Amino acid sequence: MRFLSMIRIDETTGHVPSEQLMADMGRLIEELTRTGQLVSTAGLRPTAEGVRVRLHRGGRLTTIDGPFTETKEVIGGYAILEAQSKAEAVELTRRFLQVHGTDWDVECEVRQLDGPECGGTP
Repeated sequence: MRFLSMIRIDETTGHVPSEQLMADMGRLIEELTRTGQLVSTAGLRPTAEGVRVRLHRGGRLTTIDGPFTETKEVIGGYAILEAQSKAEAVELTRRFLQVHGTDWDVECEVRQLDGPECGGTP
């Protein structure tokens, strides 16, 4: 089964990953990629560089350029995990968060991907 682990961050803190965090994360990513438990991962650029596209009732589309000031917590990155169960996906996510050490206040949301290629409902 595949799971999406989304890391939520507060962009307003200005917290920047240290070289040590990047090195530790690199080692974890390498390990989980080698074991087949990590399918893909990436950080996301700041919301200031993003855009939201919305479909309204009636078919009208609108776009709003970032930053999105009404949003405190945003998705800062993701990992697509290959796991035998939700519990295993949560444990892998815990490993990603533990690499951050004690200076960070972040959370992840873990959700199973759906569809035949993901081991979910077709």
